[in-house]
This record gives sequence, C-alpha cells and structure tokens, in this order.
Amino acid sequence: MDSVLRGAAVYLVLLMIFRLSGRRTLAQVTAFDFVLLLIVAETTQQALLGDDFSVVNAAILIVTLFTLDIAMSCLKRWSRGLALLLDGSPTVLVAGGVPDREVMRRARVDLRDILLAARSQHGLRRMDEVDFAVLEQSGGISIIPKEAGKNG
Repeated sequence: MDSVLRGAAVYLVLLMIFRLSGRRTLAQVTAFDFVLLLIVAETTQQALLGDDFSVVNAAILIVTLFTLDIAMSCLKRWSRGLALLLDGSPTVLVAGGVPDREVMRRARVDLRDILLAARSQHGLRRMDEVDFAVLEQSGGISIIPKEAGKNG
C-alpha cells in the first residue's frame, strides 16, 4: 500500500509542476530541459521505489501510475473545469497581425518561436504575414497566415 501512496503522490506532484511550468516546457525540449528531465526521472525513481526494488513493487507502481492516468483522463472528460485547470485553454499570441507582448511574456514565447512555427507550417518569413498565432494546449503554436492581398 505504501508504494501505491508514494506513486500517487509523485504523480500528482509531477503533474502540478509541469502544469505550473507552462505549456511550452514540454513543447520545446532543449539540452538543458533534457538534462533536467533525466535528473527528475532519477529522483522520481528513488521516491517511488524507496528501498523495495522488487519486480512486484515495480509492477504495482506501473499499474498505479497507469490507473491514475486513465482516471485523470476520465475525470477531465467528465469535468470541463478540471480539464481547463489541468490542460489550460488555447491562448491567442497574435491577433490580426498584432503580437500581444504581455500574453507572450506570460507564456514564455517570443517572436522567434512564432516565426519558427510560421516558417515550418506555412513557409512564412515575416511577422507581417501572420494573421493569428495561437499557443495550443499541447504547447505547440498554430499559425493562421494573412489572406493573399489582405493589407496588414
């Protein structure tokens, strides 16, 4: 039972940390992020297993974590409020071709991120070609280009 409680606690702590760190944390993994992820994984492993490194304990933890994940997805489907709390909602970064600097600052997104998404999705090279940019729940940025011939 101790393993189940430790597993649930670690799951909830990690969920909270990733939610508080922002959507862009998981969307763009830098070398620093990867190293941090490895350190967190090792620390988490120690917190989960404690002194019991048996296969049975590992199996109990795996089943616990998957059960929590499935339960959380069911709860999010049932409760729109919980889904918004855990996943957030899409955030408009650029509207009508005008970047919202305050929203971008809070989301830790800069113009380079938006231009990267614009280039990769639509081959756009300049901000004046972007009509809307939306930070999605997944952490990715969706770009809606300005219509051809539209002034901006």
